[in-house]
Amino acid sequence: MKFRLLILNVLLFAQVSFSQSNKDLYNLQIDESVDRMYVDGNLEETSWKQAEMATEFWEKSPRDDRKANLNTQVKLTYDKQFLYVAFICYDTSSQHIVQTLKRDESFWDNDGVAIVLDPINEATNGFFFATNTAGSQNEALLGGGTGEGHYSDEWDNKWFVETGQYDGFWVAEFGIPFKTLRYDSKNQIWGINFTRLDSKRNQMHVWAQIPRQFWPIDLGYAGRLNWDKPPPKTKGNISIIPFVSAGFDQDNEESGTINSNFSAGVDAKVALSSSLNLDLTVNPDFSQVEVDEQVTNLTRFSIFFPERRNFFLENSDIFSGFGNPLIRPFFSRRIGLNEDNEPVPIQLGARLSGNLNDNLRIGIMDVHTGKKGADTDAQNYFTGAFSQRLFKRSKLDGIFINRQGFKGSETIDQDFGRNAGLEFTFQSQDGLWTSWTSYHLSMKPGIDSENTYVSLGGEYAGKVFSTTVDLVSIGTDYYADVGFVNRIFQYDAINEVDIRQGYKFIFWPGRISLVPKQKSVYQEMEFRVENFILFDPDYHKTEANHEFVYETEFTNSSSVGIGVSYTNLTLQYPFSFTEDTPLPTGRYSFLNYGLEYQSDERKLLNYAIGFKTGGFYNGTIQSAEFNLNYRRQPWGQFSMSAEYNDIKFPDEYGSSKLWLIGSKLELSFSRNLFWSTFVQYNTQAENFNINSRFQWQFQPLSWIYLVYTDNYLTTDWSRKNRALVFKMNYWFGI
Repeated sequence: MKFRLLILNVLLFAQVSFSQSNKDLYNLQIDESVDRMYVDGNLEETSWKQAEMATEFWEKSPRDDRKANLNTQVKLTYDKQFLYVAFICYDTSSQHIVQTLKRDESFWDNDGVAIVLDPINEATNGFFFATNTAGSQNEALLGGGTGEGHYSDEWDNKWFVETGQYDGFWVAEFGIPFKTLRYDSKNQIWGINFTRLDSKRNQMHVWAQIPRQFWPIDLGYAGRLNWDKPPPKTKGNISIIPFVSAGFDQDNEESGTINSNFSAGVDAKVALSSSLNLDLTVNPDFSQVEVDEQVTNLTRFSIFFPERRNFFLENSDIFSGFGNPLIRPFFSRRIGLNEDNEPVPIQLGARLSGNLNDNLRIGIMDVHTGKKGADTDAQNYFTGAFSQRLFKRSKLDGIFINRQGFKGSETIDQDFGRNAGLEFTFQSQDGLWTSWTSYHLSMKPGIDSENTYVSLGGEYAGKVFSTTVDLVSIGTDYYADVGFVNRIFQYDAINEVDIRQGYKFIFWPGRISLVPKQKSVYQEMEFRVENFILFDPDYHKTEANHEFVYETEFTNSSSVGIGVSYTNLTLQYPFSFTEDTPLPTGRYSFLNYGLEYQSDERKLLNYAIGFKTGGFYNGTIQSAEFNLNYRRQPWGQFSMSAEYNDIKFPDEYGSSKLWLIGSKLELSFSRNLFWSTFVQYNTQAENFNINSRFQWQFQPLSWIYLVYTDNYLTTDWSRKNRALVFKMNYWFGI
């Protein structure tokens, strides 16, 4: 036993040492420019010729244990206003993959380059700037971990990029204003890393080596950027963004009259310190936000749609990262909606977020909505959160949420909902081992029991094998007025009522990933199992779902997957998936089999197809999905998707044929001028939707939008509502 513990400790130390050594192995010097710099993609300045060069990149995927087969060189310099980055990417092929010219779209599917910056150099949060070979911009805020939860690409700010194509290589030149970054000017050592995507060869390269199971955004594996002197201090970092909006709308389900509307408001971004930012909004307008992509819901519970409004997205991870995908104590999409999910006006909003010091990050947000109609009172939503770094990569997070009803300027005593929670996460420095525990409490009038949400879990993220165990308990009276709690309601279709019921569950997935050591037709082979076991508050098992998936990704980026799932559940209340007699309560068991194929995504024309068949409660289900994508590089994209579900129950319980069809056309006339049209046909929601949007960036981050939306019933094709909206904003920097 002692010997096994010794071996385990040695292995853990070796892994930790690997990540620690990146700061020692990957160092780059940055010196002030000696001549005037121009962001033009030419690199003719003397400063570029004298700058120290980062090269000798590693392959990140599909392998992470060998040097990249393409030469990439990166240089940095700066002046009083800008940090400059130059990528020189050697390539014998002049044919590059460019998915689109739109900003913040599809970077990871392009040929492109990116820089990761950690100005605090503590692997807590950082910045990401990227471009493809055509010069479209992508930027993101980074958290202290890896994966999508620590990557917020909704963040927008000013910076500049130009690319150039040359014989045997291409160049990308960045100009990042120091005002865009948050940093302490006394700190002369930053964390840094570089990524190069070579999608046409299905490869990713990085400068500072990162294990293949982690994203290249992982700050824990960053190298070191050494400044020749303290970076310049920034002054007057304030942005004012006023906007106006006008349009027409017609609601045929109400009066059917055509109404005109006009609104104006303003957003502001104020840098209170080098690492603390204040965001303000007055009378925000979200008419330019893209429409939700509809889905077919074959569960008994509500669907989680992501937040799309920019004010709530920037720095959102400090608020929205609590809980797990099924239970989010804070979900900003609840703000600005009444109990019937109808929009209500947001009058004011303020958010303070950033670092108080190297180890403590905070977020404070307050939003006030107005009264709408006789049944909807004004509401105030206050949220405060903190994240305190402990040890190297561990942290203690806390959150407090308060929803308070108002009549005029007076609070309504019994109209409130409050939540408080603490979460502790331990993570080894190499990111391989993670464990967590959390405790959340909800507070509402007259409720003092069964009002907690508790979890305990752990994860191992190895290259070949990874697994997670998550144990969760949620009380029947745990309310999250500004959150999302899936499965908390059981719908009784006979009495047409929702019944609250707490639950407990065990979630236990596992993965084995195999990569060939020699050249092969496949790039990665993966085996996945997923186990989800649900209990009622008295620990009676009510549902168990077990799934096995085998997937192979080929070297040409195509993939094939097969899967089988087994579900055993107790239906506690009658429920109907059709318009006939609801399914009776009782025990149900059924098997499903599925097959999916994705063609070569690098090709201009690619497609995906999937099939599923098997049981569904006491009936059967046959499903098919098809997605077709055509790219007219780089200015056009056309996609079409179709999903069909044929559900059949015994005669008295009926049957249902559900169609969901969507098509999207995107045209990029330049890097600043776009037009997109999205059409969706959904028989489950009985809705046909058209959403068309024209957008023009006439100055950096200053936009004009023209949006048309139209909705029809699919039963008789009568019009439900339509609207035409014009919006313009302008970004003033002070």
